[in-house]
Amino acid sequence: MDIPAALRDLSLEDKIALLSGAGFWETVALPNHGIRPLVLSDGPHGVRRPSGEAVLGLGESFPATCFPAECATACSWDRSLLTELGTAVAREARLQGVDVLLGPGLNIKRTPLCGRNFEYFSEDPLLAGELGAAWTRAVQAAGVGTSPKHFAANNQEADRMRVDAVVDQRTLHEIYLRAFEIVVRTAEPWTIMAAYNKINGLHAAESPWLLGEMLRGTWGYEGAVMSDWGAVTNRAAALAAGLDLEMPSSGGLGAREITAGLDAGMVTEEQIDAAAARILRLVDRVPPRSGSGTADTAGTAGSGAAVYAASHDLARRAAAASMVLLKNEGSILPLQTDGAVAVIGELARTPRYQGSGSSKVNPVRLVSPLDALQQDLPELLFEPGYALPASPAPESEATLLSQPGAGPVDLIETAAAAAAAAVTAVVFLGLPDEAESEGYDRTTLDLPDEQLELLAAVLQANPRTVVVLSNGGVVTTAWADRVPALLEAWLPGEAGGSALADVLLGRADPGGRLAETIPVRLEDTAAYGNYPGENGAVRYGEGVLVGYRWYDTRRLEVAFPFGHGLSYTSFGYTDLDIRSTGAGADQEVHVELTVTNTGGRAGSDVVQLYVGAPDDDGAQQRPLRPRRELRGFEKVHLGPGESRRLRFSLDARALSRFDSESMSWVADAGEYRIEVGASSRDLRLAGVAALDGTVPEPSLSTASSIQEWLANPAAAAELVSALTAAAMAGMDAAGQDNTGGMDNTGGLAASLALVGNMPLNRMARFPGSPVTPDLLKQLEGWLQGTRGAQ
Repeated sequence: MDIPAALRDLSLEDKIALLSGAGFWETVALPNHGIRPLVLSDGPHGVRRPSGEAVLGLGESFPATCFPAECATACSWDRSLLTELGTAVAREARLQGVDVLLGPGLNIKRTPLCGRNFEYFSEDPLLAGELGAAWTRAVQAAGVGTSPKHFAANNQEADRMRVDAVVDQRTLHEIYLRAFEIVVRTAEPWTIMAAYNKINGLHAAESPWLLGEMLRGTWGYEGAVMSDWGAVTNRAAALAAGLDLEMPSSGGLGAREITAGLDAGMVTEEQIDAAAARILRLVDRVPPRSGSGTADTAGTAGSGAAVYAASHDLARRAAAASMVLLKNEGSILPLQTDGAVAVIGELARTPRYQGSGSSKVNPVRLVSPLDALQQDLPELLFEPGYALPASPAPESEATLLSQPGAGPVDLIETAAAAAAAAVTAVVFLGLPDEAESEGYDRTTLDLPDEQLELLAAVLQANPRTVVVLSNGGVVTTAWADRVPALLEAWLPGEAGGSALADVLLGRADPGGRLAETIPVRLEDTAAYGNYPGENGAVRYGEGVLVGYRWYDTRRLEVAFPFGHGLSYTSFGYTDLDIRSTGAGADQEVHVELTVTNTGGRAGSDVVQLYVGAPDDDGAQQRPLRPRRELRGFEKVHLGPGESRRLRFSLDARALSRFDSESMSWVADAGEYRIEVGASSRDLRLAGVAALDGTVPEPSLSTASSIQEWLANPAAAAELVSALTAAAMAGMDAAGQDNTGGMDNTGGLAASLALVGNMPLNRMARFPGSPVTPDLLKQLEGWLQGTRGAQ
């Protein structure tokens, strides 16, 4: 499409019309100008194309493969797997006539109480960004657009439409913007979705700083920005800020607000043209649909059947690769199959396999864990043990059902009896649909009381017990010390039952490693006390100490650390080599090591590279740096005895912190700790790398404190030089000291340390001070010269 020519053919009214949706899920079409509508669909873990526009655009949707949720696939730590998943979901989107998938979810898991955490990757922005970029590139390579969401600092469902996220600049850049930046710079998404919430006083969808200065300016983004559904409060302000498309249709209200804003001078025709051009470019980028372009039976018959069969197989493999084996004492797993196994828990028969809300997929083929295990365990005993809220259990062949009308006590007693009659008990626990969802946050991290009562009874009847968890957000595990084996299955998608059988029986290695820390208790979490906010605002008081950064820096006990997970085999790390190349901003640190499968069967491991800042002394360091931060990772699949040499390269940016004064990334000079391990607390190899550092433009004035001057190497050198010269000039002809006792630079430094918080211009007012008005003028001249040279 010749976009400039197309714009010239459109009237002002036509261009304004393109900037709002035509309904819940389509953009405006201008058939007289050859502009077709685009179909949008929820899609982080499967295509959810509604079969009709129900209230708020939700309701029944056409069948599609329900892949594992992001809370699960993040634990794969596998870029190649996310690439496969992106290709598969895009293929289904094409079958269903969908042009843009709304995903991936890149928001950071600031608090485990967030009801939508199942739709997000991680508490770490590097892991979220790398996996999100892999998925985004794959989807778009298959001809379907993406929309990374929710940009930005959308970390809770509580008051999500209005709450003001009050976040300092450093925390924003290092934690909450970083995953989006990685995806924008490396995957070039065709659209980005602006969030509901405010950031530092402005709605994200109406923030010139977020959408203009950062996204389009600093990051160079050229795609379209759309709103989350209902995120716009002032369409003219949103357009002026850089929002191109309001979704869904506002019934003409948005168009009227843009027109009024144009008349009032709030927006310009140039801004309207720029936004319309981005929408036209998006239409041009998406290949035309074949055939009618509408979803019928979602391809479950005919030519589409093979696509959905392949997707189901991939969903099964992805679920197994994402399950995290947290404990396995005595190698109780894989299960023995030569004796009775008691499968206990309604979640085995009525599985929780996906989250609730706008991403809920209508699965093509759902397999429960109970049905899958019955195919391999001839002596399987089943008892539900508890009832799920408003979830009547379906009939299932070869299932031992509890007596009709049985109460909770009866269910528990019957389940305990089954456990006592078995060699091993496998107890399925987790969160029901009602416990976590888009739209509201959780109120507790604990499992339901009736499930914990069931577990206690089963353990008493049979200590040889395996627990399988089904949940979208972490749960507390105070009971885990009494359980020999614990498998976190997350929300594993439609093939999760088959994947669980694969892992429990040893056909597949549990490939997952935690993408978020499991805390001991809610009170230990970083946002506790600063969540959910008050008076319409939530203060991010923990700063950059989010997730493992918080627990590790504060040396808090955790239930299971970030990155943790066990395999059915073992791995050894050896031969660490660290070297540096280049200098200054071009310096790079290269890390190599060898990982070896030291066990007797094939398996996978995730090698994690962490970096600790120089001169780290924990919370006393200024500026505060987390004790360690993930700076590289690699998933490896190795056969018994097989080794692989891994290589990581870290540039200066990877070792930098964001400096709020200069609004730039700064790599502090010094020796950085390089740690390689299997979790943030299982660090097996360590060394150091010396960095020259990068110096930001001094964001200083004579009103800055002495401490602030000394914190900047170039400014500190200039200050000490000027003070030394002043000290020398203060010596009289007989060699007497006339500088208040500052007779050498060592004494000078010690004296300055006592008054480090004092502004320079205040110090000039003290009698006998070496900081004089003339010296202040000299420093002001140096500052002006330094800035002029930048």
